[in-house]
Amino acid sequence: MKLSPPKWWYQEQGAMATALKPVSRLYGRIAEKKATQAAPYLSRLPVICVGNFTVGGSGKTPTAIAVAEILKIAGERPAFLTRGYGGKEDGPVRVSEGMEADRVGDEPLLLAEHAPTIVSANREQGAKLIETMDATVIVMDDGFQNASIGKDLSLICVDAKTGIGNAMVLPSGPLRAPLEPQIRMADALIVVGEGNKANGLIERFTEAGKLVLKAEIGFKQDTRWLGVLPVIGFAGIAQPDRFFRTLRDAGARLVDKKVFPDHHRFTDKQAQALLDEAESRNCMLVTTEKDWVRLPEDRETPPGELKFRSRPLPIEIKIGDEAALGDLMTKTINRKRGDVPKG
Repeated sequence: MKLSPPKWWYQEQGAMATALKPVSRLYGRIAEKKATQAAPYLSRLPVICVGNFTVGGSGKTPTAIAVAEILKIAGERPAFLTRGYGGKEDGPVRVSEGMEADRVGDEPLLLAEHAPTIVSANREQGAKLIETMDATVIVMDDGFQNASIGKDLSLICVDAKTGIGNAMVLPSGPLRAPLEPQIRMADALIVVGEGNKANGLIERFTEAGKLVLKAEIGFKQDTRWLGVLPVIGFAGIAQPDRFFRTLRDAGARLVDKKVFPDHHRFTDKQAQALLDEAESRNCMLVTTEKDWVRLPEDRETPPGELKFRSRPLPIEIKIGDEAALGDLMTKTINRKRGDVPKG
């Protein structure tokens, strides 16, 4: 289970962030050392990584799905490589129909709806398994800071409303490693949603001559059903406020918000409390796709009944300039295959 990031990460550098600076400097040095001293495995397949600079949600999984769909249009056969956070499986294992989130994690279940998906704690072993499959390109969901496997293209997601917070390294802030080395290793920036908190990062990428793309959150289906009854939203993700904003944007009359830790497993008591409140207030229960796939199918338990009586809000990431991203990925893939020179 992941805990939700502290709110002070996304505020001005306060007393807590300052007090933790010595630990952050040490953490940053360790992260840099790992990145520079690693001998990464170089797959024979092109590896496209969809990552971020910070801990917490930034839309990586739906962006990875959007990337895979663009690749399929270009005639490629992508396969996803993911850690499977929240699951017990170390892998490498291919996600198949009937697997549950407590084994492989919630995100892999969503990825597997779009392309073959491998869960592997060891990225090298996962890449080698994909190499035996009918795949032409590996799409990594997360793993930008993982130096055990070489990336041919690194796409960085950032939430426009939160950016990189106070721009400090863990535990003083949300950065997984010092910012400058991360920017140097990145190839393109994908800014998800509306807001101005990523403007500084956009400027840095633009100055470095790197591609910057805007992306928006869209809906996979008509959302008029959200207006039938008042809505109680519940979410166990890294950035729950983004989900609640999206619910309102979709037309929901949101009367209550229930927040749980990232990758949360709902207990019988918690599930029953949600069911009881929805019934007493005559409300719909709506959650994220990630939360919904974590709920069991067994209606004999309160979490199973919660799944039956709640609905997910299916979203998708729509990248503004798909042609530019497609061109960048095609050039990267051709270079890997030796079809075009470097430079």
